[in-house]
Amino acid sequence: MTDTTAHRTASASHPVLRVPPASPAAAAAYFGASLAFHADVSDVAAALATGDDPGFVLIDSRSTESWDQGHIPGALHLPTALISEQAGRLLDKDVPVVTYCWGPGCNGATRAALALAQRGHQVKEMLGGIEYWIREGFEVETRRGREQRAADPLTAPVGADDCGC
Repeated sequence: MTDTTAHRTASASHPVLRVPPASPAAAAAYFGASLAFHADVSDVAAALATGDDPGFVLIDSRSTESWDQGHIPGALHLPTALISEQAGRLLDKDVPVVTYCWGPGCNGATRAALALAQRGHQVKEMLGGIEYWIREGFEVETRRGREQRAADPLTAPVGADDCGC
């Protein structure tokens, strides 16, 4: 048995490689497209932290009760259910939009992004939502004022400004 044959045989029985990886060209197309549709919490935070125009509008698509519980400072509150009636007067179609909702277990930001894209907006979804914003130690605004928790070491490096990725 040649090394190549042994490798194919081992790969076919291995659960990770049972379905072989995509070609490099297909992988580049897929991952490039993914970055066109998604924004990272840390990247959004860095863009907002400059104090300059970040070049996008950040939309919190959750309910008023959720917004009051805590939202990202500088975000615009536009619940998904109100996009059809309010987006036209609140948003400029020439300015990209980044949506967020609760977190990875919620597809509210995806539904909001879809509704906005169907209305002609360029849109990205912020991966991780408010959950990962808070877990990474970024400030939130609540009914009581601004609050900040320590970063969760499982989501952000301790003592570093960024994860280096």
